[in-house]
Amino acid sequence: MTSDLERHRRLAEHVLSTWNTQDVERVLDCYADDLVYLDPNTRGPVVGRDAMRAYLTKLFARWTQHWEPQELFPLEGTDGVAIRWAGSLAQAGESRSLDIAGLDLVILEGDLIVRNEVYFDRSPLAALMTTATA
Repeated sequence: MTSDLERHRRLAEHVLSTWNTQDVERVLDCYADDLVYLDPNTRGPVVGRDAMRAYLTKLFARWTQHWEPQELFPLEGTDGVAIRWAGSLAQAGESRSLDIAGLDLVILEGDLIVRNEVYFDRSPLAALMTTATA
């Protein structure tokens, strides 16, 4: 394993385990001040720490999450990596969860994430939301 790939693996494990804590400030410590974050729920980019703090606060209040890295793909020409992951989601306070898989595109500046794009099929989440509100 190359030293860059090993570094990316360690960072991926650290970042995803930090997300698993659902501690907003700890998660923010993984990101640069000028971060850009997108996922299927953001309706456009989340730019900067204050916007990310607001997004994470709402997200963590609504969902219990757990993430595990599965495979890494280094990006050529930049300090970045694509991370294939597996996760589970449950609405906060609910026992029923859903297993999902997806991919994060991560661009780094040093050991901080400057851009994070998250890709997964969110349509299965509707079943969790319907069950919780029924």
